Order: sequence, then structure tokens, then C-alpha cells
Amino acid sequence: MTATGHLRILAVGDPFMPVSVFTSALAAVGDAVSVTALQIEDAAAPPSRTASEERISEYAGDPAVIAAAVAGHDILVVHGAPVTAEVLDSAPLRLVGCARGGPVNVDIDAATVRGIPVTNSPGKNAEAVAELTLTFALMLIRGVPSAARFLLDGGRHADNAFEGGQFTGGEAASMTLGLVGLGHVGRAVAVRARALGFSVIAHDPVPPRIVPAGVSIVSFDEVLARSDIVSVHARASAGNRHLFSTAAFARMPRGSYFINTAREALVDEDALLDALTRGALAGAALDVAERPAGGSRHPLLDLPNVIMTPHIGGATKETLQRGADMLVAAIAQVLAGEEPDYLLNPDYQARKAAVS
Repeated sequence: MTATGHLRILAVGDPFMPVSVFTSALAAVGDAVSVTALQIEDAAAPPSRTASEERISEYAGDPAVIAAAVAGHDILVVHGAPVTAEVLDSAPLRLVGCARGGPVNVDIDAATVRGIPVTNSPGKNAEAVAELTLTFALMLIRGVPSAARFLLDGGRHADNAFEGGQFTGGEAASMTLGLVGLGHVGRAVAVRARALGFSVIAHDPVPPRIVPAGVSIVSFDEVLARSDIVSVHARASAGNRHLFSTAAFARMPRGSYFINTAREALVDEDALLDALTRGALAGAALDVAERPAGGSRHPLLDLPNVIMTPHIGGATKETLQRGADMLVAAIAQVLAGEEPDYLLNPDYQARKAAVS
């Protein structure tokens, strides 16, 4: 890249990441940029109308609205807004920045053949998701879901000094925590878990570059067989859909626990429901879950040994700020004529030349 002058930036916010987070962070760049702010208020999206729209997922807003707004800009900054081929054809973009670890709402192939670099913010939510995971783990081994449900259902409270005995649980130092996935989030979980006293084992199909101190790398089957708690931190792919199946849950020790703060596609929730209702598993905590057919109530919500939250893993002010700051750093690199960090398509120049 060569150093460039003034850049026009379209920053698009959505119901999860307000555009004000972007505009506030971009103020640090100063007069080198001018920023247009667009806020998507509704998480809904229209049915797919183009091949590019079919290739992206988990987006909020209408691609046609983004395409109209981006005209005349040099850089597009989004979190969950759709970035399709049609959007990319609407402006001479120098960069697309997506404040997500997995930018599934961006058609990266379309950007690559057009010679547009795409950058993201890997690991921005690792701290937040790790903290939620450990919160879940401690709540499960201490029986908090059942104890809280007991009171909500009318159980006696403050009756005597011994009433907690019926909810006797365990402590971290007596437990083995098994992690499936040892990326940014998995490593952050491992470090915190070790500090709490957990023994930690982990499996990752890709040999991890960094293994936190005290963590043993083992096979997937060994994680299942040896863990008191199994926590999922893998990326979803076509090859690992329902990785946690009836067979996987059957390999876990009776009375163990299961946590998913990653992606719902990794878990066969019918199999999980069966394992919980049969008592094979003692409890589970889910921050992600599949939508029940017809919008009905999720059956796992009615089990006393289950914690469910509405995808709050990365919902912290700090996570949003880190995502915006990482994109601002990439924009500063473009201004300086440098390649931005965290490029998702480092071959964008070669691919454009080949297509041309």
C-alpha cells in the first residue's frame, strides 16, 4: 500500500454495536478522516436476493441500504451489517473493517476479487466470554441453578442454618475442566481456570500455537472421558456440525457438566436434552441455542439444572471498544501506507490481478 490522504469512512452500527462506539473511536484519527454514521435499528434482514447475499449470514439490515449509503466512501466499517458484492461495487473502497472475530456477514471472496482488503478483530471478546464461561462453571458445580429454582418455586428460605445441605456441590480444585478449542477464548478460559484451581485439559484439531501453562493437550475422546466439565470454544464449520451428539455425551462421565459459549450448531440439543433428563449429565449452561421450530419455548429452559442466557458472551462495553479500536488501528495503517493487521484476504492484490 502507499500512503494516502484524507479518507471518507462509512461507519455502520447495529442493535448490538451502536455506531457511537465507532465514531468515538474514530475521533482518535483526527482530521485525516471524515466519518458518516449509519445506525441499523432492527436486527431483522430481508430474504436473500442475490448470490452474494446467500453466501453471508448472521447479518442485520438490508444490503441495499448499505450499498446506497457507502457510495462516495473509501472505507466501510461494520459490525453486523451485510457487506455483499453489491455493496462493494457501490464505492471505490480501500478497506472493509468488520468488528467481529468471525466476519460471516462479509463476502470476503467478493472483496478479494475486487482487490479490497478485509480486516477483522479476532479475540476482541475473549476476556468477556472467558469470564462468562467460568461464571457458568462455578454456578454449575455449586448447584446454583437448582438452588435458585428451588426458591423461585416456593422453597423455604432462612429456615435454619443447615438448609443448604441439600445443594451440596464441589470446588474448582477437585474438578477437571476440558476445553474443546484453544483459540483466543479457550486460552483465556484456561488461564482463569488454572488460577481458580481447576485441572485443565484441552483438544484442538489444529495444533495450538500457544498452550497456557499447566494445560495438557489431549484427544477429543480423552477430553470427553476425563472431564468433570466440558466447555466448547471451537469455531463452527460444515465438518463439525453437531460435534456434541448422543455418542459424544455418552462418552462423558455420569454427573458431569456441559457448557457452550461458542456456536449452537456445534451441539445436537435434542441429544443434550436427553442426556440431562436421563441424569447422564448433571447440568448444562448455554449462551447460544438453536431457535425452536415455530418460535416455541426452548425445552431446555424448563430444566432445573440448566442455565441459558441470550448470547451475552461478548456483550460488554470493553468488548465493543476493543473491536472499534482494532479497526481504527487498521485505518491508521492504511493512512500510513501499510498493510493492516489481521488481514483476512492477504492475497487480495494477486487475486484482483488474476481476475483482471
